[in-house]
Amino acid sequence: MPPSPESLRRALSDRVVVSDGAMGTMLQAYDLGLEDFQGHEGCNEILNITCPDIVREVHEAYLDVGVDCVTSNTFGANVANLGEYGIAERIYELARAGAAIAREAADAWASVDMRGNELLKRGSSNAR
Repeated sequence: MPPSPESLRRALSDRVVVSDGAMGTMLQAYDLGLEDFQGHEGCNEILNITCPDIVREVHEAYLDVGVDCVTSNTFGANVANLGEYGIAERIYELARAGAAIAREAADAWASVDMRGNELLKRGSSNAR
């Protein structure tokens, strides 16, 4: 079960909550070709569909170093950006896939304490 907004508020009142960093920069480290971008080079949101394993690997890399939350690979999932690539009609598809990948990665790290209370320690996500 994903952490609730209330558990995030509690954590924020108790300590510094650390989020992940730049998804795009991490994705650039991979040897991705034009086919990975379905011909839309630089449109990282396409990778949510074509290379979900790589997107998840980036989330896991951040979780491995102890971030408290991950953000989805959806920074450019908007009409202005996707319109530049001629694929604005794919916003929902790409955003939903990105959110699902982040949620799955976070859920793999989610845990609860002995009383069943949610722990944000590793794996909360803003993706729903």
